[in-house]
Amino acid sequence: MKPLPQGGGFGFQYHLCHMQRNTLALAAIVMLTAVVLGAFGAHGLKPRISPDALANWHTGVHYQMVHGLALLFMALAGEQLAQRYLSFARLLFLGGVLCFSGSLYLLSTREVLGTQGLTRMLGPITPLGGLLYMGGWIVLLVSALRRS
Repeated sequence: MKPLPQGGGFGFQYHLCHMQRNTLALAAIVMLTAVVLGAFGAHGLKPRISPDALANWHTGVHYQMVHGLALLFMALAGEQLAQRYLSFARLLFLGGVLCFSGSLYLLSTREVLGTQGLTRMLGPITPLGGLLYMGGWIVLLVSALRRS
């Protein structure tokens, strides 16, 4: 991010490159859907699923929001870290959202959706998503250490 000569709202503006704008858009989508899904869980699912299933739903929302914030950070720190690492970390975080949080959403609502038969398939996807999340953080760590 390079400050532009003319000031913005707080005396500075940033010029975002194409990848940073895409990452910012992805961060907004991930966090928006986390808020929507969190509200849906609290208001729409609470009377329909067990307390344990609701807790799992909220775990999915929590991890989705945290990794949406990580994507936001990556968009804002884009030029400070190597782009190839950021691209890879972005893919890992998005894969984590889909696998970890997505599988928790499906597992939490399997009785409502009538998809109990998918439990054996979805169960192993959750830890895979956790590994993808961890991989994204490792890639960011390596990127930070290589640039210093």
